[in-house]
Amino acid sequence: MFDKFKQLGELKKMRDQAMEMQKALAQEKIEVEEQGIKIVMTGDQRVETLEINGEEQNSLKDVFNKVIKKSQEVAARKLQEMSGGLGGLLGQ
Repeated sequence: MFDKFKQLGELKKMRDQAMEMQKALAQEKIEVEEQGIKIVMTGDQRVETLEINGEEQNSLKDVFNKVIKKSQEVAARKLQEMSGGLGGLLGQ
């Protein structure tokens, strides 16, 4: 029984570390500018700025953010399927 409490504590610690990492990544800025196209993206893969020939392309930026989010959801779902969720960690 105490083993499960210890595992839950470790799981919470891992979750807290992941949340801190996510916050840190959100603060990072990556910028690429080539051939009249400028994209600024955060480390957590969110497009902040998309410009073509100096003009902001907000609708294109929004579509990019939607497709990136969907791809992240698919990846998370696949990882969860592969790992069997958290049941194995909790001994269930």
